[in-house]
Amino acid sequence: MNRFEYIVESIDGDYAHLRRTDIESDELKLVARALLPPEIVEGTKLLYEWMQYSIME
Repeated sequence: MNRFEYIVESIDGDYAHLRRTDIESDELKLVARALLPPEIVEGTKLLYEWMQYSIME
């Protein structure tokens, strides 16, 4: 299964803008906050694995 690393660039209401950090990319991914851990803030590092987001320590 694929594994992707992101950082929360910004939060806009019910959505968050994520940027991949495991590859070189300037594109942002728009994700509904309902799919993300509730305690995220701007700058939070996330791991996407097995169709689920979790906070990276």
